This record gives sequence, structure tokens and C-alpha cells, in this order.
Amino acid sequence: MGFSVNTNAGALIALQNLNKTNSQLNIVQSRINTGLKVSGAKDDASIFAIAQKQRAELGGLSAVTASLDRATGALDVAIAGAEAISDLLIQLKEKAVAAKDSGNDNASRVLLNNDFQQLTAQINTIANNATFNGKNALSSAGNDDIVAIVDGGATSTISIAAVTLDATALSLNASVITTSNAASTALSKIEAAISTVNSQLSVLGAGAKRVEIVGAFVQKLSDAIEVGIGKLVDADLARESANLQSLQVKQQLGLQALSIANQAPGTVLSLFR
Repeated sequence: MGFSVNTNAGALIALQNLNKTNSQLNIVQSRINTGLKVSGAKDDASIFAIAQKQRAELGGLSAVTASLDRATGALDVAIAGAEAISDLLIQLKEKAVAAKDSGNDNASRVLLNNDFQQLTAQINTIANNATFNGKNALSSAGNDDIVAIVDGGATSTISIAAVTLDATALSLNASVITTSNAASTALSKIEAAISTVNSQLSVLGAGAKRVEIVGAFVQKLSDAIEVGIGKLVDADLARESANLQSLQVKQQLGLQALSIANQAPGTVLSLFR
């Protein structure tokens, strides 16, 4: 091999290897910094595209979870309201049965009727205030169905129909128990109202259970997708740590090799002494 001060082949080779090592070192450092082996399309276009698609699915499921949470809140409020109304109907039945008793005089029935009217008014208060996030499924003023999306594309939903459970809808708004006959009539209406409210409680409870089951599934699905994305793009930090140590040694050796190669043209001077 000839001597030349214009072209230092050894230095060029050493520089190529050092540049390659530095490039690999940058990749490893990026993986350690981000925790990702594929952080962009430049790293692996196909894997990044797949991961992005799955991230979009995960984003859709996050919206589903939020929708299910809102539906759960609305159902909890509606169930609480319907249960409270059911309790009031039991008290109304007690007052009506007492007023129907022939052993009570008119004065006693008037007192019972006063309590009866207050309890009836309380039914309206509960129905009108059973509101969550501005939605009311128990009042004619709201009459809002409870709806939750169950897939990331928002094409499938769970819907629980609203029902009016105020005193008017239950046919109790004009009821009185000031006489035995009136109490008997009111008692029949109360029995029908109890049946209506219990039926609606069954619908609301079944809907709440369905939302709960879907919510648990969506959470498991989200976790599975997140794990899958991690397998695609997450870096093995233990491996990257070992690679870092190896590349740092190679970098130091490459610098030494380049230094030695750069000294080679200086040997030409010894030929002219």
C-alpha cells in the first residue's frame, strides 16, 4: 500500500465505523429517553402505522368509557329517585288504609289527608329533582332517555327509556282520603302506582347492570389494546442498557482508531529525514 498525504484510507474507514457507531448510539439513547423502540414512522413505518391505528381505537374506547360513566351516573340518580318514590307510595298506602278504616272519624281523616297531600307533593319534588348532568329520566319536564355508546365508532348504543313518575303520571295528584270511599279509590290508585314504579325500577336496575357489564368489558378491551401497543412499540430497556454500554465502548475504540489513522500520514516525514 502506497503512502499518501492526500488520501488517508485508514482514517476514512475509521470515520465510517465511528459514524455508524454514533448513529446506533443515538438510536439507543432515543429508545432509553422515550421508552419506545418505535417512536415515529421513521423508525418503522409499518409498525408505527399499526400502533397509530390501535391508539385511535383506544381513544374511541376512552370516549365509550366516559359515555358509560355518564349513563351510570344518570341511572344511579334515576334509581335513587324511583326507590324514594316507592318508599313514599308505601307511606301513602299506609295513610289510605288508615283513612279507609271505618273506626276513624272525619277529623282524623282530615289529618291523615294533610299528611297524604304532603307525601304526594314530595313525589313531585323527587321526580323533578332526579337530575344528572342536566338530564332527568323521571319527570315530564325532562323525559330524557338514558343513552350510552358502547363502541368506538358510536354506532351501537344502550338506551333506557325515560318514564314519568310524578304524582300526575301516577294518577295521584287529585287523590284525597277525607272519606272512606275516597280513601278506597286512592288506595286502588296507589296499588297501581306501586306496580308501575316497581316495574320501572326493574327496567332501571337491568339497564344499570348492562351498563356495568359493558363498562367492565370495555376496560378489559382497553387494557388488552394498550398491552398490544406496548408490545409493538415499547423498548426493552434492559437490552437497550446493555447495548448502550457496548456502543459506548465501541465509540471510544473508534475514536482511538481514528486518532491512530490520522497519525499515519505523519510517517511519510520520516522518509525525508
